Amino acid sequence: MQRLDHAVGPVEGGFRHVMITAPSARRPLSRPARLLTAAAVLALTVTLAGCVGTGTGVRTSDDDILPPAVASPGVGTTQARPPQPPTDTATPTATPTAMSTARSTARVLPERLPGLGPRTLAKIPADARQVVLVTGEGRNSSTLRTVLYRRTGDGWEAGPIWPAHNAREGWTDDHHAGDLRSPIGVFTLTDAGGLLPDPGTELPYDRSGGFTIGGTGFAEEPLAGSFDHVVAIDYNRKPGTSPLDRTRPLGAGRGGGIRLHIDHGGPTHGCVSLQRNHIRHLLRALDPDRHPVIVMGDAESLAR
Repeated sequence: MQRLDHAVGPVEGGFRHVMITAPSARRPLSRPARLLTAAAVLALTVTLAGCVGTGTGVRTSDDDILPPAVASPGVGTTQARPPQPPTDTATPTATPTAMSTARSTARVLPERLPGLGPRTLAKIPADARQVVLVTGEGRNSSTLRTVLYRRTGDGWEAGPIWPAHNAREGWTDDHHAGDLRSPIGVFTLTDAGGLLPDPGTELPYDRSGGFTIGGTGFAEEPLAGSFDHVVAIDYNRKPGTSPLDRTRPLGAGRGGGIRLHIDHGGPTHGCVSLQRNHIRHLLRALDPDRHPVIVMGDAESLAR
């Protein structure tokens, strides 16, 4: 039988070429030649085992397996792809802790109107679902802030804060005509009107020339246009009538004609005045089906 000789060639492209040739004569190999041939076969076996390894990828260490080898275009050999950086394409999922944090940062509505004490809260009708909260800076102050609250299933939802004016001398629990103080209390809001057309309110709206006003205020500011839009405050008046109605159930001496109207830049005789855009917004927001009321007074008095 003819014996084949093996020769190990140089490394090319990561592989060692093995050349297999037939001897030119059928003479037996000497003992040194046989030992050389056996060593060459052993070297070939070790080289091939080192390139392929085990499994579907090339293992560079016990902890890292690279992707499987790919064939180079146009070449019949197989080469190992170079190491690729790990990628993380997993879609983030919300953990229970993250969801709990999101719930804890959600806005929580108050169960009762802020700043109001038990006596004031007791005067608010149970069916009231809209409250215009008017809070004066002090008992003798003519400046205040106004917030429209809406009752929802989760609590009282507050609207924006609007600056406003009240009577020149501040507030009183016992209002009388000419005292230049605004009455403290809780009053329904049932009727609206003005010199200008209805801006889109759900309240009954009486447009009339009777809302024309002139002259100047306490700071010599012009009063013209102050009654272009008004909402009657049901203090000492008959609900369900025009804001111009002069019926005074408590008597004329207890004053009347208290309204929400357009601000003229200074204190009032007893009304609450808001900027024109705010009074128009309020008129469009008030809904008689929600039984709106106004809670008005200085902060200390409302906290009782």
